[in-house]
Amino acid sequence: MSEQHIVIIGANGMLGHTLLRDLGRRPGLRVTGTLRSERPPAGFPEVPGTCLLTRVDITNEKRLEALFETHRPSVVINAAGLVKQRPDSCDRELAMQVNGQAPHTLARLCEAHGSRLIHISTDCVFRGDKGGYRESDVPDADDVYGRSKLMGEVTKGNALTLRTSIIGPELNHHFGLLDWFLSQRGAVPGYRQAIFSGLTTVELARVLRKYVLPRPALRGLYHVSTTPISKYELLLMIHRIYNSKANPIIDDSVMIDRSLDSMRFQKLTGYSPPTWPMLIQAMKNFG
Repeated sequence: MSEQHIVIIGANGMLGHTLLRDLGRRPGLRVTGTLRSERPPAGFPEVPGTCLLTRVDITNEKRLEALFETHRPSVVINAAGLVKQRPDSCDRELAMQVNGQAPHTLARLCEAHGSRLIHISTDCVFRGDKGGYRESDVPDADDVYGRSKLMGEVTKGNALTLRTSIIGPELNHHFGLLDWFLSQRGAVPGYRQAIFSGLTTVELARVLRKYVLPRPALRGLYHVSTTPISKYELLLMIHRIYNSKANPIIDDSVMIDRSLDSMRFQKLTGYSPPTWPMLIQAMKNFG
């Protein structure tokens, strides 16, 4: 198989920098990451052989067109977006531009240049009233973030959208569950009725490398998930494996289940999700 040129949009994000580290060291892959900023943030990983492009705003179509003309990617992985935990995720206009419209711009450019688009969506397109959501379930999110992410799902032509949810280390903002929990001391609420079925960023990178990139015909919409777990159990496991100073305490005040059913993806690709202890330990080992 000839070398694939992978462009990671949003290489400084929670998923993006993990993808850069994982894919950038693999033979047969040439990896380029994009940043919206003028320079990488502190702590940005140095991955020999990879290339970084700065000042790439996903809402700037001309800048994206220039990227395609100059670098001619085989595959574009869109790991950029406004995440739910950020205050500006409630800015409807910005959320619709970044999460909703920009993925369709990328899809058009990929189609025009013969590139494949892998777009990462979220379980937050669902309200979380029942759990076990399949691709055939009708999304019913009623908040700005969920609606904007739903708007951005691309499934035509060379595009693949993966719905999932992720936890993992961050470089700068620390909005996510893992970094927040590891920064705490003493008792913190562990929501026993909040159910999560996402992956670690390390595992999602492995899924893309081993099960998605080798299958160019994989297109459309798929759920990617693992065994559902409560946020309380998840934090307790992180506490034990990371030896954190935060101690999760059972809290039943939040009830939500956005767990995804990914049997369709698993049957098609042969993917079998690791256990949660394996996922958390692998994330810790990755650093």
